[in-house]
Amino acid sequence: MDWHKRLTLAREAKNIKKSAFAKLVGVSAPTVTDWENGDTKMIEGNNLVKVCQVLEVSPDWLLHGTDKTIEDARKLLPGAVSISLIEDDEEALYRVKLVQLRLQAGVTGFQTEPDNTDGGTLGLSKSWVHRKGFDPESLLAVKVKGESMEPTFYEGDTIVINLADKKLTDNGVFAVNYGGEAVVKRLSRDAGQWWLMSDNSDQRKFYRRNCRGNECIIIGRVVRREGDHF
Repeated sequence: MDWHKRLTLAREAKNIKKSAFAKLVGVSAPTVTDWENGDTKMIEGNNLVKVCQVLEVSPDWLLHGTDKTIEDARKLLPGAVSISLIEDDEEALYRVKLVQLRLQAGVTGFQTEPDNTDGGTLGLSKSWVHRKGFDPESLLAVKVKGESMEPTFYEGDTIVINLADKKLTDNGVFAVNYGGEAVVKRLSRDAGQWWLMSDNSDQRKFYRRNCRGNECIIIGRVVRREGDHF
């Protein structure tokens, strides 16, 4: 049995409709159709993690037909309780655009290009957005590039940026237009000046940079992270 047939089998066994499954995983319904028809490569990365969580199967079983399911493993862990999955609907989520930023040095504004690697959007709970007091129209999601912010953020993580919050805050993490390059850095106040800091311990490679003038323009504050590392 091919992996895409196991995917369909596991979804139907959970009695989850294809459209609801797509929302739970955070991809479009056509993407799920492509998966189940075998019209795409194997599921990888964050999508694979989410699919396995929703269907309660192991990646090895889904992709290769080996290993035990989560249900089998739970029998070895007395007292373990599975997560109850509720079919979400559009009323419960805001769909934040997943984009790539296009910047120019010294220019406050920016343009975006769609990033369709994970379905093009990130689903955020409306209750979470409202509790935080965010305007959903001011939120963007982008993929982290590079190692400079490890172990806070890893390459491939998805972060949510609040474009409405540009107030410089000591120890806050921001997306910054640094000389036309989109970077994610922690701000630090030292000797009356603002500095862009990396969380990576290799400070010789990821040294701090002075944040001043038009060479360092704040895009927005990072308010959420979605990733595979824990």
